[in-house]
Amino acid sequence: MLPAMVKLCCGISYPHLRTMAGLQRRAIAAIGQELAHMQRNGQTQLPTWTSHMGWQTESSRREVVNPVPLKEEELLYIRRGHEALTKALDIVEDKNGWKTELTEENGDVIYSKVSGDRKVFRLETVLDATPEEIHHILWKVEEMHQWNPSIKNIKVLKQAGPETMVTHEVSAETAGNLIGQRDFLSVRHFSRQESCIYLGGAATHLESFPPQKSFVRAEDGPTCIVIEPLADDTGRSHFTWLLNMDVKGWLPKSIVNQALPRAQVDFTRCLRRRLAEGPTQ
Repeated sequence: MLPAMVKLCCGISYPHLRTMAGLQRRAIAAIGQELAHMQRNGQTQLPTWTSHMGWQTESSRREVVNPVPLKEEELLYIRRGHEALTKALDIVEDKNGWKTELTEENGDVIYSKVSGDRKVFRLETVLDATPEEIHHILWKVEEMHQWNPSIKNIKVLKQAGPETMVTHEVSAETAGNLIGQRDFLSVRHFSRQESCIYLGGAATHLESFPPQKSFVRAEDGPTCIVIEPLADDTGRSHFTWLLNMDVKGWLPKSIVNQALPRAQVDFTRCLRRRLAEGPTQ
């Protein structure tokens, strides 16, 4: 069962890896590093086929004393995070069908395409910070409402190792919010490969946390953010954000498709402002 689970996590087997595009290939390599880390911590056993992919196994690592195994539920959330990241990168890497949605004076460009039954949006821009600095801010999700007024609060409900979490997010009731207040239950996951950082996410479900009467529960994902350092400037990063969301409710698609790219622009403006404030503990 485990080899099948690992293949499902990666969404790909070795023969197909040779034909993968750049972002996908690096992200899958990052996932391989995480699985190898889990294996050397005594959390799982990697199958023999992983050696073809260059993933380091227990025999090539020092043994960690007193490992803390992950629970089955935690492994499930990690798998869902891997799946979300892989599927989102499939959408980003597919060059067909993208059209320019809007261009901002600061260099933000948002593209859109139809994927499945809805439009998805891809923001491309450059931020004046390193991938690690950007990731540090984005991964502290419970502090996000302090610098992003479109969020009322985010609470981490479950943690599955350092790279995966389940969160509940409530959007704020702000002026000009065409979509209205929503809540989200999501699994969030990140991977590293060399100097690049990948964040993926998708809607999830918890029996202990059903939809609430006071909110319309929207569903996001698969979605991702890719943060890559600029080749000629180690202090700046190329930032790619795929927004893929079903807002639910009865809003016309025309309203939703107008609001979502503007939400990306607003979020990125807030993120720039937060980055300019410098690091915090």
